[in-house]
Amino acid sequence: MRFRSVTLLMLFLLISTALFAQRPRDGRSGFSNGEIIGKILDSETLAPIEYANIVLHAQRDSSQLTGTISDANGKFVLDGLRPGRYYLEVHFIGYEIQTINNIGIRPANPIFEVDDIILSAKVIANDAVDVVDERAAISYQIDKKVINVSKQYASAAGNAADVLKNVPSVSVDIEGNVSLRGSSSFTVLIDGRPTVLDSEDALQQIPASSIDNIEIVTNPSARYDAEGTSGIINIIMKKNKLQGSSGIVNLNGGYEDKHGGDILVSYRMGKLHAYAGADYNDRDYPGSKRAEQRTLFDEISSVSLSEGESLRGRNSAGLRGGLDLNITPKDVFSLGFRYGERTHNRGSDLNYDEWTGSNINRQTYISSNNTERSGTFFSLNFNYQHTFSKKSHNLTLRADYHDRNSDELSVNELLDMDNNITSGQQSSEIGPSNRLQFNLDYVQPFGKDGKLEAGYQARFGESNDRTGLFEYDLLSGNYLEQTQFRRNTEYLRNIQAMYGMFAGKSGRLGYQAGFRAEYTDRTTSVLEDNQNFAINRWDYFPTSHLSYQLSESRQLMASYTRRIVRPRSWFLEPFITWTDAYNVRQGNPALKPTYIDSYEAGYQMPIGSSLFSSELYYRVSHNRVERVRSVYADNVTLTAPANVGTDYALGAELMLNSDLQKWWNINLMGNLYNYRVEGVLNENAFSEENFSWNMRLNQTLKFGSSSSVQVNSRYFSNITTAQGEMEGFFLFDLGLKQSLINKVLTATLQVEDLFGTAKHEFIYSGQDFYIYDYSTRQSPIVMLTLNYNFNNYKNERGRNGRNGDDGDDF
Repeated sequence: MRFRSVTLLMLFLLISTALFAQRPRDGRSGFSNGEIIGKILDSETLAPIEYANIVLHAQRDSSQLTGTISDANGKFVLDGLRPGRYYLEVHFIGYEIQTINNIGIRPANPIFEVDDIILSAKVIANDAVDVVDERAAISYQIDKKVINVSKQYASAAGNAADVLKNVPSVSVDIEGNVSLRGSSSFTVLIDGRPTVLDSEDALQQIPASSIDNIEIVTNPSARYDAEGTSGIINIIMKKNKLQGSSGIVNLNGGYEDKHGGDILVSYRMGKLHAYAGADYNDRDYPGSKRAEQRTLFDEISSVSLSEGESLRGRNSAGLRGGLDLNITPKDVFSLGFRYGERTHNRGSDLNYDEWTGSNINRQTYISSNNTERSGTFFSLNFNYQHTFSKKSHNLTLRADYHDRNSDELSVNELLDMDNNITSGQQSSEIGPSNRLQFNLDYVQPFGKDGKLEAGYQARFGESNDRTGLFEYDLLSGNYLEQTQFRRNTEYLRNIQAMYGMFAGKSGRLGYQAGFRAEYTDRTTSVLEDNQNFAINRWDYFPTSHLSYQLSESRQLMASYTRRIVRPRSWFLEPFITWTDAYNVRQGNPALKPTYIDSYEAGYQMPIGSSLFSSELYYRVSHNRVERVRSVYADNVTLTAPANVGTDYALGAELMLNSDLQKWWNINLMGNLYNYRVEGVLNENAFSEENFSWNMRLNQTLKFGSSSSVQVNSRYFSNITTAQGEMEGFFLFDLGLKQSLINKVLTATLQVEDLFGTAKHEFIYSGQDFYIYDYSTRQSPIVMLTLNYNFNNYKNERGRNGRNGDDGDDF
């Protein structure tokens, strides 16, 4: 009830504001076919600026006549104009206002083309300090959110997941697990391309210092893969735009064995641009944990209490490089690669107290656990684009090859109070995988604002998983394989897709309609059991995006997309696999994919130098998959994926970006949503509902042109699932940035979880089990990052900071 009231109030405010915000156009009769066209660029990067406000005034009395905003290429058109003298004012948050005078429309020359309009960042003089107002840390565009990573001081020494901690729509727990609008199912792209790594691994692998921007697209168009519940996170890597050679070097370090660095060197001359980079990071996070587990198996109750120390670590290293060659003014060729190694450790030493029944057969022992997942990965990408006579008329061919190896070993040993091994278990999973992908995309503009897009995509993937179990033999002191649990599983998954999109504009209304069809050919083979499971299926995904220009600075957006989440590989394995001494898993080859219907509506309203943004979203997931827990044996839990039913998420995101003082900027973000899941679990109907919310307050205080402080605080409320609930928590981070030696060297001090409030607290319960799990990490985490810029390195940005093949959604 409380959530419905808030939603109704928001809808009322949005509609009321929209109605009162509309301004009448100049209604005088006579000739009205005049046009003013132009393009808005950033002074530093010469990149197009999207959503800049262009306001037209009459020269004679400065009255405001009409207005518009720039498109994705920085272009704008003002039409329906009568002959006369005019001038333009161009506004964009964080930039100086630019005025263009002496614009004349005549019947003989009805089209007036303005020279490129260059906007510069504001420089504000104050009595105590000189403040340089730079590009916003988070840009709220109609179809996406763009995070300027260089402005996220409090995560300078971290990775992509750390940057996302202070971003709307995204939640990150203390172990670095990322969810987008409450779902861990999303797609990660790197420069608009798929990655061979799982989404979580990809975000943990990439250093923040090597990232230019991060784009969050929650309702992608038909051009994108339909995979993922909640959308796309696109990582835009740094590249240099200047002629000659230049580069950047970053070094970081902190206590508890945390250190790393990266380097990027770039060379650009004439038609050729080449770059190469390397990165290394080593992180250890000590902490503590405690747990309680109660199970009922064969009418015997068991209790297990544990408490002790934990250690989570991640080590990664990578190389990347590439070249871009302008073969002709209309033909561009690109080639790139990335190679990396990664190791992820998770271990603990816990004191256990166990008993069954009425406190009988009580045992106390030490459990030493360590899980290590490691491997290498490699990707190679090729891109060719031909532009026809019109600049936006093009054909693009893209090919990507990915290969990875992944080895996982989990060791659990029970020791008596004298540290002698009394029992032990090792479980292993080894598996290579590779994927080849081709894309062919065609864009044909027509008329003044129309555009037709079509494309074809083919993905060919295969992987192999070998799992095994080994138990400690007290007599020999060796681990012996339990061959009954040995499995060798092969996966083949080929997906072919076609899409088409049509976009246009009618007055103030912009529209885009798309349709995507995907054919899945999947085979799962268990060699030891001589079992084969195959799927051949067509899926269809309509999309639509609408935008309406209420005034020169206010716009409404609405969209609908249909998406899919296909079961991951182990979700389909029909056999028991031991993941450690206390947990087993078993998949289900008959598992259905989850289909998602996603609806969004958004509104932006500048208020002076501030910006208010709001989004309403509603998401329905059919055939919802959850990892269902049950009792497998005494103190051993079975996890199995199951289609439990349907879930519903209704929510609202609100953001206010404002300069409280000339030197003090705040970014206040809130996300409130109602989550409901209902269906059948263990042959019993169930329904769970939860109202959740989170809030972030990011503050940046600038002292002169070389010093700044960033204070980030965030709170997450409780979250409910089909079998449990996660407790909420509060976090407070601090970042201090100081530029030195004419801004060639920059030092950033980062303090994460200043008050030590981060935690992971979860309760699972079912008919025959209860599990309480609590863990925390050693805090605060203090890191120092040094950034050295040589030969005046500057990032290359495409459309408002993009390098990838991203969409043009309204």
